[in-house]
Amino acid sequence: MPLPENGAPWPPSAWAPYYDAMRIDDAWYSGDRKRLARVYTNHPRPTERRRLWGRRSFEHRLDRRDHRLHVPLAGDIASTSADLLFADMPTITVEDTTTQERLDQLLDEGRAQQVFLGAAEQAAALSGVFLRVTWDRELAGQPLLTVMQPDGATPEFRFGMLRAVNFWRELDGSTTSTVWRHFERHEPGRIVHALYEGTAENVGRRVPLTEHPDTADLVDSLDADGEGDSIATGIRDLTAAYIPNMLPNRLHRGSPVGRSDYAAPIHDLFDALDEVWTSWMRDIRLARARLIVPDGYMRNEGVGKGASFDDDREVWHSLKMPPNEGAGITLNQFDIRVEEHRATGEAIMRQAAQAAGYSPQSFGLDGEGQPVTATEVDSRDARSMVTRRKKAGYWRHGVADMVHVLLQLDAKLFGSRITPVRPRVEFGDGVAESAEQTATTLDLLNRAGAVSTATKVKILNPEWDDTAVQAEVRAILAETGAAAPDPVGSFPL
Repeated sequence: MPLPENGAPWPPSAWAPYYDAMRIDDAWYSGDRKRLARVYTNHPRPTERRRLWGRRSFEHRLDRRDHRLHVPLAGDIASTSADLLFADMPTITVEDTTTQERLDQLLDEGRAQQVFLGAAEQAAALSGVFLRVTWDRELAGQPLLTVMQPDGATPEFRFGMLRAVNFWRELDGSTTSTVWRHFERHEPGRIVHALYEGTAENVGRRVPLTEHPDTADLVDSLDADGEGDSIATGIRDLTAAYIPNMLPNRLHRGSPVGRSDYAAPIHDLFDALDEVWTSWMRDIRLARARLIVPDGYMRNEGVGKGASFDDDREVWHSLKMPPNEGAGITLNQFDIRVEEHRATGEAIMRQAAQAAGYSPQSFGLDGEGQPVTATEVDSRDARSMVTRRKKAGYWRHGVADMVHVLLQLDAKLFGSRITPVRPRVEFGDGVAESAEQTATTLDLLNRAGAVSTATKVKILNPEWDDTAVQAEVRAILAETGAAAPDPVGSFPL
């Protein structure tokens, strides 16, 4: 959609279902109990209001402590997804040496790995994420790679490919009656900024950018060529890219919008897990040791002050009771159903992990947390590795597109003397072998006579360049004597 027309309803009817789903996913991802309670207490469907976080019982009054517990499994799933993808930075390369050096500098100074980790985690929770390239000459002397939220965007797709997108945000100073919204529209070759004054349900009217302090600074960066509130990028490519978390979207078949890791859906499992933990802690709370004492053991504090029991007192006297009635102090303590709750909680977590596309091993449910070899990971964590490879396929194209834009803007706006080309993006295998496993592999290859010294050094130190590898090879050959000439070869026959 283009920029909203004055008086248009908000949010757009086409995107309201997506925003509603993202709002629920965001509540679980945040781990905020108040946000969960707000979402489910005000849910339009009565069945959803009966969930643990939608109940308004006597126990959940504002003047009483809320004993409901939340297990942040949703956040763990999103974090695990990001770790599998970007715990190791993907290899991003171009053929030109000068361009590669500048690319490495841009990615390092722009904290690209941090950006990718945050983006991947949010994409797993909210069905997808946008990468955007922007610039601020006062902040940095290079273009910057940033993350934009899917619940703050209205994209336009053609044949499943992003052709334009409106990013929007509510500005400070908004009230229940007046809402200020800033729109940033990305089109091929230009970026358009617009400010609207409206309400929660209506976008309102478009006003000059100078009407709000958060957008007033943008006026100086706009083009003075009669194009309105826009900035020419000087390149043909779009300065934003959409990366779906996973496709297809099961609720909106045919939509290019991705689906969340929670879209199995596994909200029921999240809610059940919180029920189990709440019940477990209720058992502990009810099983606290309590003493039931006769009235004779209480000390009268005076008129209107009640009575109290001193549990440190050692001698009691003047108890007007027969010595054989057995009305002494009684200890009351209930059993705690530990194993039942533990087994139920682990079963729910295992099912939720599998429904999200991961192996239980990724969440420490199988195994004792000890380091594992690559072979063990392949067999015990295969489902997570398959999901990782599927997601890497979506990320590879979006990352390559935005890095290409990064290079183009660096040459166009910042005068870098490079040759901007679309880079190659390669994700590693995601498995870190132990030193013992690597040594065993090299030993077997050496016994088979199937590997050279240079190859062994390269396998052991994959980050070394050819110069460092050759230096190490010469040192090894010199120490072992393998570099000495063969004296037998010079004997006469």
